[in-house]
Amino acid sequence: MTGAQTLSPTPAQVLAWDLPTRLAKWGLAALVGLAFVSRYWGDDGFVWHQWNGLAILVLIVFRLLWGIVGGSTARFAGFVRGPVAALRYAAGLFSGRPPHFLGHNPLGGWMVVALLALLAAQGLTGLFTSDDIIVYGPLTAVASDATIRSASSWHQWLYPWLLGLIGLHVVANLAYSLLGRDNLVRAMITGTKPAGTYADRAPATPGAVGRALACLALAVLAVFGGIALAGGDPFP
Repeated sequence: MTGAQTLSPTPAQVLAWDLPTRLAKWGLAALVGLAFVSRYWGDDGFVWHQWNGLAILVLIVFRLLWGIVGGSTARFAGFVRGPVAALRYAAGLFSGRPPHFLGHNPLGGWMVVALLALLAAQGLTGLFTSDDIIVYGPLTAVASDATIRSASSWHQWLYPWLLGLIGLHVVANLAYSLLGRDNLVRAMITGTKPAGTYADRAPATPGAVGRALACLALAVLAVFGGIALAGGDPFP
């Protein structure tokens, strides 16, 4: 013995979320924030706001594709579980003994689905939104007046629900990071979690970068090409 204090080794880290998954998540967060800013402080024609919406749609399409061919924790098949699994996880959460997941837990998985669905609905209705004065969405030229009125109403109506769901998502992640066994915010930045026993497979299997770039290219083509094929103007 030398008298020097023996330091315990730092716990090994394992991959939880690959880089494309993390970039998509933080990219969506940034774009939604910019869309909020441009709604109140953007240009009069809402051109900035429309570009935000188009970029959000691209990332949503990318995330849907990546949810099929991406890394193990990015795939919907890996984290979207049935209602029984979600209820069982909720019961464990309230009892203080929830199972430990490397990727999204059953409740978090449904939160991801709900956020993507609501963001997609908000983005799609925005394509047909107009104030009949200076704001015209990319597809208003090929839509009927009734469709434009309906889409504009839905675009406004969905907005507070989207903000509420985003707020719930942020609060849940912060609470779980501060009070739970995982620091989810740090894990979504670094992509890693401490090695341990998880209910899902560990470590995660990352998706190929080339495949991610192909998914992004397909997403851009789907959004801008789809608008153009429908007869709209993909460039506000």
